Amino acid sequence: MKAMIIKKYGNYPLQLADIPTPAVGDYDVLAEIHAASINPIDFKVRDGKVRTLLKYNMPLVLGNDFSGIVIQVGKNVKKFKIGDEIYGRPRKDRIGTFAEYISVHEEDIALKPHNLSFEEAASIPLVGLTSYQALHDILQLTAGQKVLIQAGAGGVGTFAIQLAKAMGIYVATTTSDAGAELVKSLGADQIINYKTEAFDKILQNYDGVFDTIGGETLEKAFKTVKQGGQIVSVSGLPNARFGKEYGAGFIKTNIFRLITRKLSKLEAKHKVKYSFLFMKPSGSQLEVISELIESGQIKPVIDQVFPFVEAQKAMEYSESGRAKGKIILKIK
Repeated sequence: MKAMIIKKYGNYPLQLADIPTPAVGDYDVLAEIHAASINPIDFKVRDGKVRTLLKYNMPLVLGNDFSGIVIQVGKNVKKFKIGDEIYGRPRKDRIGTFAEYISVHEEDIALKPHNLSFEEAASIPLVGLTSYQALHDILQLTAGQKVLIQAGAGGVGTFAIQLAKAMGIYVATTTSDAGAELVKSLGADQIINYKTEAFDKILQNYDGVFDTIGGETLEKAFKTVKQGGQIVSVSGLPNARFGKEYGAGFIKTNIFRLITRKLSKLEAKHKVKYSFLFMKPSGSQLEVISELIESGQIKPVIDQVFPFVEAQKAMEYSESGRAKGKIILKIK
């Protein structure tokens, strides 16, 4: 099969290569991939920035979510059959959606929402699961509460705003002038122009913050959350609590404790809990997301679709930070 690969870590161009079609285990399905999406984790994996948590052999096929059609099923597969239209996020040791085919565990996929194209469906799994696990599982927000979602016009932000509104939550978000109309159309209640306004001087007593930026932006977020509230980040540093839950081991967990000392001090000062989110694949959660999509409560937001052969161009565009919504690779 054809796939976009890297041969070593670093900011090197993707290479189109012919590699073997993956084997199918007893609980796997082999999917013909029709579309995949570009996500920040792709750059982090390529550059070797997540090697403390994820180790891969080279050459490596990048890509973390997809949509496609089942063309083969393992002998113990119960949920899917040949011909099913599916979408999903493969588990972290089995990534590789920038390719014509992928073998994926049946628990990591769901039937594609019937009202979405393959390109639209491919935009959902990673950002949908990330948002669901941040807002529902970690922050555990309920109707009437308030959340700040950073970078509302981005791939995660555009989904998270819609999910939060479906949950009955008041949403503030940050964006530029270019993204203001988009986030407003998605339901954002309060819009902060990060270029001209300081969100930490405007927002107070929020129940939670969903951070997608990290760094100083994450540190400032502690000022906006009320005592007993929570901050969850996909771009900050993993802390010791995450290390223990992830099973990172004694040494790595202590390293995480050392590198997040500043965040721990902010937790104590503001009486706010900080969590690092390393999203987990979940076909069952995708089924919940599918219901929200099919009922019209959430719609995909796509900036641009690139042909498969322009995967490197799509990566570069994503890294530029100019995209509003998701960037898609059309593979078939």
